[in-house]
Amino acid sequence: MTKAISIALIVGGIVLLYFGGQAFNSVSSEVSRVFTGSPTNKAIMLIAAGVVATIAGLTGVALSGRKR
Repeated sequence: MTKAISIALIVGGIVLLYFGGQAFNSVSSEVSRVFTGSPTNKAIMLIAAGVVATIAGLTGVALSGRKR
């Protein structure tokens, strides 16, 4: 994985985490938590995708710095 792709994954992951946080604190998520006890699926998926993308990007940056 090239360093540019890894950095793009980190940035994309952070953006997804931001929007996941916004969705988590939205009115529809609050209503869902009242009735089901959990936030909306959209919020969960955005946060999960953000975590995966950020970890993949950080791993790519760490591995691209190593000598082969």
